[in-house]
Amino acid sequence: MKRLIYGFILVGFSDRPRLEMVLFGVVFVFYLLTLFGNMTIILLAALDLRLHTPMYFFLTNLSFLDLCYTTSSIPQMLYNLRGPDKTISYLGCAIQLYFVLAFGGVECVLLAVMSYDRYAAICQPLRYSVIMSPRLCGWLASLAWLSGMGNSLVMTPQTLLLPRCGHRRVDHFLCEMPALIGLACVDTLSLEGLAFTLGILIVLAPLMLILASYIFITRAVLRIKSVVGRRKAFNTCGSHLTVVCLFYGTIIYVYLQPADSPSQDQGKFLTLFYTIITPCANPLIYSLRNKDVKGALKKVFGRGGEPGGA
Repeated sequence: MKRLIYGFILVGFSDRPRLEMVLFGVVFVFYLLTLFGNMTIILLAALDLRLHTPMYFFLTNLSFLDLCYTTSSIPQMLYNLRGPDKTISYLGCAIQLYFVLAFGGVECVLLAVMSYDRYAAICQPLRYSVIMSPRLCGWLASLAWLSGMGNSLVMTPQTLLLPRCGHRRVDHFLCEMPALIGLACVDTLSLEGLAFTLGILIVLAPLMLILASYIFITRAVLRIKSVVGRRKAFNTCGSHLTVVCLFYGTIIYVYLQPADSPSQDQGKFLTLFYTIITPCANPLIYSLRNKDVKGALKKVFGRGGEPGGA
């Protein structure tokens, strides 16, 4: 009952108040850019018929996911960064932990789904519209969302119910699983083993699917005789690979290491990176350089638009 009353203290960077002031401004600006960029992608995909394709269906899911992910964590982070109050209620911490784990898991699977979409587009171009039917797209998107939510539903209660012997100071600025496990006053080896096993299913298995897809994509692209065709195919996949590297690099480092690892201090900065940088960069990396999206922007703002390629 005491845990429900007192909650937790998110230490974050409280020993460096000047750094917190800088971080508040940086996080606030990136949060606004994230909201604007991802809402723009969702709006354009809804209004322009040229964007009613499997690729943009999954990009819309990604943009909505990034909006949910940042909104579940950044407002609380901004509150704690702006002043001396670093507390978060037990219920607030539980909700934040659940959604941070859930949305992170959804993105892992969704990136694998998007790699399959690119594989179908490049390796099976004549059958692409048949393979990526609206029904299959809906099923794959549902699989991504249910996988992430299910993983979090398993790990969140087990993490929060660990005995902590009165420890309330979380050495992080978010209620993240490794930091909360580090507060436990009992042996957490079994829970860390479960987290590692689920991490293989949610993080590494999708990554293996992404790598396999790109092996086939690379082989198909190398068989294209036209230099222009090769460049177009690589440009189509380059954005996805960039985000995969940014997202997976930090996720693997933070979640697939022991909770008491001495490098957890570095994990705070890495978490800050994939919490604010990646969701803000996704619209730019994936879509805003794309001719179809530029055409949709011109059309929506009344300037007309020319059809473009993906």
